Amino acid sequence: MGVEERRQQLIGVALELFSRRSPDEVSIDEIASAAGISRPLVYHYFPGKLSLYEAALRRASDDLAARFEEPHQGPLGARLLRVMRRYFDFVDEHGPGFSALMRGGPAVGSSTTNALVDSVRQAAFVQILSHLDVTDPPARLELIVRSWISLAESTALIWLDGRRIPRAELEVQLVHDFAALVAVSAAYDEEMGAILRRIAESEPADGPFADLVGRLVSLAG
Repeated sequence: MGVEERRQQLIGVALELFSRRSPDEVSIDEIASAAGISRPLVYHYFPGKLSLYEAALRRASDDLAARFEEPHQGPLGARLLRVMRRYFDFVDEHGPGFSALMRGGPAVGSSTTNALVDSVRQAAFVQILSHLDVTDPPARLELIVRSWISLAESTALIWLDGRRIPRAELEVQLVHDFAALVAVSAAYDEEMGAILRRIAESEPADGPFADLVGRLVSLAG
């Protein structure tokens, strides 16, 4: 097996183990055993667990960032819902690793880890803006989108701790949360009001945004 092929194999094995348990609980011996090689050979390709963790994290961050990519077709609410389903697919598949990354792990605080996490957030930010057809977001819109991305992260972390709320409910709720954040901002700012009206014009009566309006109206009644 070539050097790069072996490195990629080790990254894949490590990512699988880190996805099932916190990286602090995974040893180099376990990684070597799962890869079918010796412990010294692991160190031949990576100087230590931290460097291997960062390589696995880089692959995972690329995967997570790609989950926010969505064709610019159909109403925004449906697009966001598909994104949230893929996002929670990732969280479901990499639960302990996702939690360790966000809450604490062997590489937390390192410049590499911080850069990778920020790259995912920035990729999500750019994708959401592109779906809104905005290239130079006003301050209020930037605040909303970045706040919503943080909300998705915290929601996923809370869900992982016992999974006490149905996943599908949270996926829809996060789409509703985005609409609610935009609506509240629109109540204070005309520019945000124009963005909200543009979003609403393309939303069907059976879409997630219309569902939120219906639920709020029924509460008021």
